Amino acid sequence: MAKLSDLIIQHPEVDSFAKLEELVAHAGESGQMFIEFDVKPDYPDTPRKWQWQLEAVFTRGLRYD
Repeated sequence: MAKLSDLIIQHPEVDSFAKLEELVAHAGESGQMFIEFDVKPDYPDTPRKWQWQLEAVFTRGLRYD
């Protein structure tokens, strides 16, 4: 299980919600089955429904358009 707090602590270079989405997508693609939202991301661009967005990107992974 991936914990959001662990991802944020392990990657101090992530400084925006958009970059956090990429990190969460990679966690989902690497075989993690679940993600726990144990903290709220504290970035200026964090949207109101951040849990929904991170759950979606964790499930679907990165999109290569």
